[in-house]
Amino acid sequence: MTPKSTAKLEKAKHPDMVKIPEGDYIIGISDDQINHLVRTEIWATEWYERDMFMSEQPQHTFHLKAFEIAKSPVTNAAYYAFIWETGYRVPKDWIGFHYPDGQDSHPVAGVSKVDCIAYLEWFNQHLHADYRLPSEAEWECAARGGDTRLYPWGEDFDPWRCNTVESGKRGTTNVGEYSPSGDSPFGVMDMAGNVWEWTCSLLQPYPYDPGDGREDLKGRGKFVIRGGSWYYSHKLARATTRESALDNFTSPALGFRLAKNI
Repeated sequence: MTPKSTAKLEKAKHPDMVKIPEGDYIIGISDDQINHLVRTEIWATEWYERDMFMSEQPQHTFHLKAFEIAKSPVTNAAYYAFIWETGYRVPKDWIGFHYPDGQDSHPVAGVSKVDCIAYLEWFNQHLHADYRLPSEAEWECAARGGDTRLYPWGEDFDPWRCNTVESGKRGTTNVGEYSPSGDSPFGVMDMAGNVWEWTCSLLQPYPYDPGDGREDLKGRGKFVIRGGSWYYSHKLARATTRESALDNFTSPALGFRLAKNI
């Protein structure tokens, strides 16, 4: 690695965290919300006719224990400190052993869930902490802020509040670039667009039940990813959208953020 690279090395440090209070939260999309989307969004008719909303239903109430979630996704600079110290493999879209110039504060992308766990093991060892990936239920509750909104800011899409394909950025943007207008009611940034985010939850049908094996740390299958990204339409950036991938999957539009028990 070059002197230029070492000049940008960031020490491992605790991220800014947002407390999500304990309480009853609504998860999933309702029939009324689907009807609203069909009336207002061209793409929604096809989704409705092909039953593509089924993975987000039924809408139901879940009692959530209090936890903390990172205000923003893990950045290139933060992930680079891990690469520098451990010699771990770099994301595919990096140039040599370093992320592109000027993207220190962009979310790291091109990381698998396996990579996320490796980062977390290193990070927690450094800080004597117990950070982890959020569950998909925790992620959705943090994004919706305690009500049933479809986007962190409200019921309808606004291209000025997030980085999706409609924004024309053609790549990731600095975390918090759309803050505070794109923040969730809890003040969590980048929950719509920029990069998809890994969760620790296996994809299983709703209702959400953390005791049915979907939160098994040794579970095998496809894991839920949330939030949409710069590469995809806003239809996938809804707070209720559930996509999934195998734990070794990588994409230049997929990153992660940290969570922590209280």
